[in-house]
Amino acid sequence: MAAAPRWRERLFALYFLSHIPITALIDLQPLLPTGIAPRALTDLLQQYATAFRDPMMLQPPEWFKAFIYCEAFLQLPFFPIAAYAFLKGGCRWIRTPSIIYSTHVATTLFAILAHILFHDFSKSEHAGPQTLRERLVLLSIYLPYLLIPLLLLFTMLCNPHYKHVEKRKRK
Repeated sequence: MAAAPRWRERLFALYFLSHIPITALIDLQPLLPTGIAPRALTDLLQQYATAFRDPMMLQPPEWFKAFIYCEAFLQLPFFPIAAYAFLKGGCRWIRTPSIIYSTHVATTLFAILAHILFHDFSKSEHAGPQTLRERLVLLSIYLPYLLIPLLLLFTMLCNPHYKHVEKRKRK
C-alpha cells in the first residue's frame, strides 16, 4: 500500500491553517455591517483592494457575495478539520470531504478568475484592474486558491493511499 504523500499533506495543512485567519479577518468583511469590523482590519482590506485593484472585496457583486457566504458557512468550519487531518497525516476519512471542498472551490475560482480577466471594471465605483498587467497581478493573488484545491483533488482521486478502501469482515 502506498504511503500518503507527506509533503502534500504538510502543504495542505499549511493552506488550511493559513486560510482560517484570512477568511475570518479579511474575506468575511464584505458580509458585515459597516463599522462592525475593527478599524485596523478595514484599513488592511482597503489597502489590499487599492494595491491590487480588487474592487470585488470592497463592493462585491451579488454572485461574489454568495461565494463569500459559502466560504463563511461551508468552508470555514471545514478548515480546522482539514488542517487536523493533514497535520496528523494518513487520515483516509478526509478523502470525501476534500473532494467536495476542492470541487466547490475550483468551481467558484473559475468564475472569479474569468471575471478578473474579462469584466469591464471601468464602471466600478472602486478602482479595478484596467491593463493586462493589473489583471494578471490580481489573478496571481487568487490563483493559489485554485491550484492548491486542484492539487488536493488530484491527490484524493489518484493517490493509492486515499483510494484504498478497507474491507470489513462480516460476522
